[in-house]
Amino acid sequence: MKISNETKIGALTIIAIVLLFLGFNFLKGKSLFKTGYYLYAKFPESNGLVASNVVTINGFQAGTVSKISASKDLKEIDVEVKLNQAYDIPKNSTANISSNPLGASSLEVTLGDSKDLMMSGDTLLTVLTPGLLGQMGRQIRPLAESAKNTLQHIDTVMQNINQVMDSSARGDIQDIVANLSVVTKNLTQTTALLNKALDLQTGAFAGSIKNINSFTKNLADNNQQFDSVMNHLNVATAKFAQVDLATTLNKLNGSMEQLSAILAKANSTDGSLGALLNDKELYNNFNRTAKSLQTLLDDLRVHPKRYVNISVFGRKDKGNYLEKPLPQDSTHADFRNR
Repeated sequence: MKISNETKIGALTIIAIVLLFLGFNFLKGKSLFKTGYYLYAKFPESNGLVASNVVTINGFQAGTVSKISASKDLKEIDVEVKLNQAYDIPKNSTANISSNPLGASSLEVTLGDSKDLMMSGDTLLTVLTPGLLGQMGRQIRPLAESAKNTLQHIDTVMQNINQVMDSSARGDIQDIVANLSVVTKNLTQTTALLNKALDLQTGAFAGSIKNINSFTKNLADNNQQFDSVMNHLNVATAKFAQVDLATTLNKLNGSMEQLSAILAKANSTDGSLGALLNDKELYNNFNRTAKSLQTLLDDLRVHPKRYVNISVFGRKDKGNYLEKPLPQDSTHADFRNR
């Protein structure tokens, strides 16, 4: 029996369509013949999970999401999971949707510690873990509320400032700003003067440094003389240390006692010196005697012929006698000319 070309083409077309359908469903994680190990999970939201997304158990890719469906009221999302093989999964294991804004979401299964194992067709316990965007939203929400409150406070403060800042207050602020400008200018000038004074080449500080350097140089140049002076001081100190200071002080004390005794006798009227110093009448007599003696000497000097009668001097002088001593600056000729 000869098969026509049309029949061959039709059969090949049907086979190609069937293979295409099966391959498309395979890529989506679906299977026309429902065989394998299936588990189910229920979530209140899908968080971007779609069919053919991977299913991981402790980080290992153990299967794929074969089907996702929703209840009529859209309050519950049913997820069908097809595992690659029958794994030992405890019954208290949990499933959660891990969303990734940079990639596809996945279903993560966290193994429990129950000794009872799940069978194909059982339903996993679910844990709703917020996605990255949800976490960011929850963290940003308090910050947004705080920022809103802060802006409200700032607005209130600005309103109060506008009420307080009348024309006179603005004038005061302008005066304050002007004064600050003057102070800044003065500080600038003061800083310039300090910089000039501290200039290591021409400033006053440089002169002080030069004087200090000159002083230290003189000290270094005269170091030998200083050493000699210190040696002499050491020798003098050593000699002074060798002196019997106690004996010297005792002798000095004895001399002071003798001097005190002499002064005491001088102050007393018992002795000759004391009588001479303390007897006023004796003092006056001594004074009159000295004055008379001085008058006699002056008269002898002025009238020598009166006391010495020698022909060499001529006739005897019969002039008046002196009654008081001559002045210190007078001469014989002055007296004779009177």
